[in-house]
Amino acid sequence: METMTFPRYSPDDIISYLRSHILEGAEARNLVKSDVFGNPKLEVLHMIYLRILQKMCGIRVEHAYMMPLNVDIMYPQIHEGFLPVCNLYIHMERLLPMCRINDFQIADVLSPKTKRTVRFLSGILNFVNFSEFRREAYLELQQSYKLAMEKKQHLEAVNREATLKLEKLNTIPAEHEAEIKQLTESIRELEQQLRQDYRRKQTALQEETFQKKADIAERNQKLNECKVSLAALKEEKEQLKSKIVESPEEGKSYNEMMKEKIKKLKKEKQEATEEYERYRDLVDVLPSCQAELQLYQKKMEIQGENVERLAGVLSEIRNLEDQLESSQVELKKANADEMSLKRVVTAKREKLATAEIQLQKKREDIELHKCAVLEHFNKVQEKRGAVCDKVMAIRKEIKQKKDQIEQLEEKAEEKAKKAKVRCFFFFFFTPPKSSYIPVVVSSVSAAF
Repeated sequence: METMTFPRYSPDDIISYLRSHILEGAEARNLVKSDVFGNPKLEVLHMIYLRILQKMCGIRVEHAYMMPLNVDIMYPQIHEGFLPVCNLYIHMERLLPMCRINDFQIADVLSPKTKRTVRFLSGILNFVNFSEFRREAYLELQQSYKLAMEKKQHLEAVNREATLKLEKLNTIPAEHEAEIKQLTESIRELEQQLRQDYRRKQTALQEETFQKKADIAERNQKLNECKVSLAALKEEKEQLKSKIVESPEEGKSYNEMMKEKIKKLKKEKQEATEEYERYRDLVDVLPSCQAELQLYQKKMEIQGENVERLAGVLSEIRNLEDQLESSQVELKKANADEMSLKRVVTAKREKLATAEIQLQKKREDIELHKCAVLEHFNKVQEKRGAVCDKVMAIRKEIKQKKDQIEQLEEKAEEKAKKAKVRCFFFFFFTPPKSSYIPVVVSSVSAAF
């Protein structure tokens, strides 16, 4: 693990993994170790590569047999047999750099070797496991993000409902606004009047009671003084009786004086009783005042109940405000969770963007290599076309030469026939010369 970028799997592990995760049905049942390793079957190995591409890159089977449309190919029927292998090599060359394998060659598709095939399949299986693990993590992240969004929507709905309730509690319907204003104004006026009447009557009663108490205190003080003076006079009388022998005239005068004092005391007592009766009459009047006070107290109690109701409404409003604040706090927490999730998602997207950029660079390199190969192929095609043109020109020249040769042969035959006729006429119509005959015969044979 210190020197390699991915673990090496044994052939048995690779075969079992291919059977359980990559292949399906009859392909998984018929897969044997000897089909991939040792003396591999190319069609089985190509089928495994194709299934891996289908699972990881979403490449379909028909993509392996499609001719590129951005290149003009003069003779596409030449590429029909090599096209699936070429497309498989192109797609595998795009996939394997993501698996940390950078030395994949066309020979690994046409004539694979066991060690390289084991390394390639180990890297591919490691990348498949990694992609499945990251897919599960991404799905969990997506699910948590979805739950957070649902919670946020629920909290926003609760917040909206609470705000609507607060608005309903705070707002007064238009139908009852005038009535409520009149009632509030009348309640305020009644409260002010009741408070003023209560204070006025209370102050008047307190003044009267204070005044009556002061008068009663004065009368009691006078009575006490009179009682004290009577006691002192009685003591003086007893003392004087014991000391002095009373004369009848002095006794009479003293008795008359005492009678006058008694009359004065009786008058004062009668005045005190009259004052007491007046005070008692005032006390008898107090129950009616107390009844009025009780009415005022009942009105004040009703007003207190209204105040308590108002306090209850205010407490409900405060509770709703507390709930609103708590929901806002939860909403802020949900927003914070959402921001953290968005940051994680943006980080993942940035990683995906970097990976896509790397893939795009690899694709561009592959496209450049492909364009270079196609340019070389086009040059070869052009050279081939030039050679074909030369061959056609040579064939035309050969044909022309043959035609010329045939014409010359025909002319030679005509000349030979004419020479034969001349020789025949010359031989039969001229005298024989032994020295001339062999020369004629030799010339005739050379013509033939």
